Amino acid sequence: MAKEETVHAIGIDLGTTNSCVAVWENDHVEIIANDQGMRITPSVVAFWGSQKLVGDAAIYQLERNPANSVFDAKRLIGRRFSDTSVQNDIKLWPFKVIKGPDDEPMIVVTQADKEKQFSAEDISSMVLTKMRGTAEAYIGTTVKNAVITVPAFFSDSQRQATKTAAVAAGLNVMRIINEPTAAAIAYGLVKKAGWYCKRNVMVFDLGGGTLDVSLLTIGDGACEVKTTAGETHLGGEDFDNRMVSFCVEEFKRQYGLDIRNSKALRRLRNACEEAKKNLSLMTTTNIVIDGLHQGIDFIMPITRAKFEKLNMDLFKKCMQQVKKCLKDAKMDIDDVNDVVLVGGSSRIPKVQQLLQDTFKGKELCKGINPDESVAYGAAVLAALLNGSRNEKLQGFTLLDVTALSLGVRIIGDLMSVVVPKNTKIPTKKQRTLTTSYANQDVIEFAIFEGESKTTSENNLLAVFEIDGIPPAPEGLPEFDVCFDIDANSVLSVSAVEKSTGKKKEITIKTKINRKQDPEIICVD
Repeated sequence: MAKEETVHAIGIDLGTTNSCVAVWENDHVEIIANDQGMRITPSVVAFWGSQKLVGDAAIYQLERNPANSVFDAKRLIGRRFSDTSVQNDIKLWPFKVIKGPDDEPMIVVTQADKEKQFSAEDISSMVLTKMRGTAEAYIGTTVKNAVITVPAFFSDSQRQATKTAAVAAGLNVMRIINEPTAAAIAYGLVKKAGWYCKRNVMVFDLGGGTLDVSLLTIGDGACEVKTTAGETHLGGEDFDNRMVSFCVEEFKRQYGLDIRNSKALRRLRNACEEAKKNLSLMTTTNIVIDGLHQGIDFIMPITRAKFEKLNMDLFKKCMQQVKKCLKDAKMDIDDVNDVVLVGGSSRIPKVQQLLQDTFKGKELCKGINPDESVAYGAAVLAALLNGSRNEKLQGFTLLDVTALSLGVRIIGDLMSVVVPKNTKIPTKKQRTLTTSYANQDVIEFAIFEGESKTTSENNLLAVFEIDGIPPAPEGLPEFDVCFDIDANSVLSVSAVEKSTGKKKEITIKTKINRKQDPEIICVD
């Protein structure tokens, strides 16, 4: 049978630990295997001599070359070097991260005997280039169009940075879609659950670096997001870190040696990650590493109960987000028809037990592959945006929401919310502001995202101003401020001074952590 479309569009799940690519063809989604025959590819980039290795090849040499093997780039993308989470992560990584211009974290490696610096976007673009190449090898032609997934709680700067990485990889980003939303699309299509009758579905997406909890209604060909909750820094990597710290202390207790800053740490991390996976299948396993440090073998049995104790506060933190999602949606537990597991870390038995207990013993939906469902849903949306006329996709609509509140700074440090979180997008909302003192000739509009009442605790997106305001008493001049969010979650803000009609608009395309000037358009 001939391929359905001459110009293909792919879906890419750019994960913290692993990435996955898929394409819609011949009436179904195909998860594309890489050159090693694997359906998921490690999100790892390594520099070995003059070579740049991505994916499985980077993993194979990781233990021998830890300082030049970069992983967890997703935990840096769109963040500041001074962020607490970045500072905590740096202590656990074998590669070097320094403060770059404008507080941007820069990864330092040695390639061909020369020191080089890369941003998180650079590393992510290398992974995305690998995924694009994997797709092209399968399809047999150049691929440009793609839908890229991100955690639902990614900030604007993280989303924009992800898009920057994709463009650098030669991709035309058709849509940035939230990971749990993509998984819900996959669930609705694969299971036909609610495709013809409406069902409330909670997607619990616990991956290597992030937790997303989304409540959606699917049915009648539509996928409507109601609410989202989550953490952009909570996942399998954190569970591994707890085990690593425990083993480091145990090695120090037994042998009086601190291996925290040694090359042995990478080998220990690999062993802990493997033990974590084993403990999802058995109640006891052994961490065994020959010649871990100074020729000393490290052998330590670890039980599932011990692993759960080390991470119980993090597991409970996951459940708090589940309850928050329900509260925001004004739904009871009994209103949820299906609870869908997504992300590799959702396989952890204790996480599943706590989730099942939260939902009064409801059977969890495990019928879709947690590692592949996000890429699957992204591929479905990519086909739709690419103009597919396949009857299985006809009539499908997607209604997403904002993950964070958006607003403008007013008197002092207060934030006036213009677009509340969980507002359906696309959307356009307006607020009227005024001057705070007499004869004020300039007014500044500082745009923020976040849930705090004070802007100092929220994320600054952009700043622009209108000048030349005619002299007038305090509170008399009026400005209509309009927030316009499109289907890609791209925010445009405009402000109009009513008496003169003077207007300025801004489309937020730059990354605020680099302190670039926003794109300001003057309208006469």
